[in-house]
Amino acid sequence: MEFRRLTNSDLTSLLELYMQLDEDDEKCPFEQSESVWKEIEDSDNIRYFGAVDDGKVVSTCYAVYIPNLTRGNRGICFIENVVTDRQYRGRGLASGVIDMAVAFAKERNCYKVILQSGISRTDAHRFYEHKGFNGTSKRAFDMRLE
Repeated sequence: MEFRRLTNSDLTSLLELYMQLDEDDEKCPFEQSESVWKEIEDSDNIRYFGAVDDGKVVSTCYAVYIPNLTRGNRGICFIENVVTDRQYRGRGLASGVIDMAVAFAKERNCYKVILQSGISRTDAHRFYEHKGFNGTSKRAFDMRLE
């Protein structure tokens, strides 16, 4: 098992893992996902991290650094799409990929890390709180642009 930044060669496996994140998610043509991945790799502010077992991405999250004009110009890091393959849960893999994302935030001198989670995922919420995230300090709102 290796923990590392994901690359283009991991894209197929990553997309397979994401099917476990949201089974109702719209499936896009692979070529379209490759195009999006190129944008991701071209950005210094986006990182995909993963636990990879024999070439298979089994846990992942991504982190986005956002520059900021407050808090002494210290940025914000946003973590999203945390998922671990069902066969690999309970082994600390999500903890490892989140730690990589937090390290990325610290390297960028961020003053905070934001992580969103589905409102009904109470087990995940306990896990995130155990990792040091505060689920009561802010209230998040989202607007779906369908």
